[in-house]
Amino acid sequence: MSYKRLTPCIFIDKGKAVTWFDDYSVLSDDVIALAKHYNEKGADELIVFDLSDSDEEHDESIELIKQINRVISIPMIAGGNIRRAEDVKKILYAGAKRAMLNFSKPLSIELIKEVSQRFGKERIAVSLNDFDALFKQQHLIEEYSTEMIFMHRLDLNSVVNVTEIQCVVVTDTMEESEILNILKSDGVKGVSGRFISRLDMDFNVFKDICVKNGIRMTTFESLMDFGEFKLNSDGLLPVVTQDYKTNEVLMVAYMDEEAFEHTVKTGRMTYFSRSRQSQWIKGETSGHFQYVKSLAIDCDKDTLLAKVEQIGAACHTGNRSCFYTTIVGADYDAKNPLQIFESVYNTILDRKEHPKEGSYTNYLFDKGLDKILKKVGEEATEVVIAAKNPNPEEVKYELSDFLYHAMVLMAEKGITWDDITKELADR
Repeated sequence: MSYKRLTPCIFIDKGKAVTWFDDYSVLSDDVIALAKHYNEKGADELIVFDLSDSDEEHDESIELIKQINRVISIPMIAGGNIRRAEDVKKILYAGAKRAMLNFSKPLSIELIKEVSQRFGKERIAVSLNDFDALFKQQHLIEEYSTEMIFMHRLDLNSVVNVTEIQCVVVTDTMEESEILNILKSDGVKGVSGRFISRLDMDFNVFKDICVKNGIRMTTFESLMDFGEFKLNSDGLLPVVTQDYKTNEVLMVAYMDEEAFEHTVKTGRMTYFSRSRQSQWIKGETSGHFQYVKSLAIDCDKDTLLAKVEQIGAACHTGNRSCFYTTIVGADYDAKNPLQIFESVYNTILDRKEHPKEGSYTNYLFDKGLDKILKKVGEEATEVVIAAKNPNPEEVKYELSDFLYHAMVLMAEKGITWDDITKELADR
């Protein structure tokens, strides 16, 4: 039996989260807060349905999906009002892991091959209301998508006999026993719907229920028991916490066995406070959670290395890292691309905020957006021309010019390198 997922769903209509099963009412006025709530309560992924019926409302929903992506650390599948390939592009670029095509609409059936070939079949899911669509379009679904979303209760054992693609079931049942039966089906990798999307749903508690019923749930599992670690004189395990993307050291703290087990179970870094003599979940009061990407023990088994996705600042002072005070040498790595980009970008920002006479950067800002865009276009053309020549030095030179002008554009539009790296990481 494969690992199973708990996947709440959000139906967006006119900027609000609404119920969609037996009655049509507003579940939450704040879609972003609802998504964040599901994420923090232990959901494994999120499904977002856009119920808009106009281009204007659709664009508003896309903006909400972008904002959702910024506050959650779990994968997101999104769909609704998809009428052309550009709509799929918007959903994927907004941060969704997959775009979901509604196979009850003929237009989606016509569109799936194009978007699959353009964006990759691993980025495409299909939603189905019944088995008829699966029987009729099985070849398209298997060739051009990697996930199915079934929108009501079905004879799920039949799914296994029809296709190898696993599905998520969105069901209106509120019966716990039926949810467990759905999860036990070999053709199902996750369940969603009314029961899973309740505001009072504690996913970690329900996962314990699932495990007791023989269902393997998506969660972290340690290959070592806490008793195998060598603890310090206080009976604690030191933990060095790093940003999983940049390897920046964010903080050092300690764990007891309870904090370690809670970290592994929930996927959120949990420590033991020596001053308060109690367990604390990082970010519980500030919202600056640390989501586990990996945990590694050192060769002496006396120090844990945690690589995490850090939300906001790691330090209580508001700094990204607790190690922000350099006392010897310079905290700058001339070979670290991100540091170099950020250094140049910060210089550009400084010129914008504190103009310097004779500065070319200030000349661009003074001339405005049209001039900046003109230069970005010119430099992009120079890169193309240089690439046609045999000397790679020309390409390096022209790419540097292009990246500089691109950073001026970023500063003009208020876009940071954090925004860019997060966008790339989400794709």
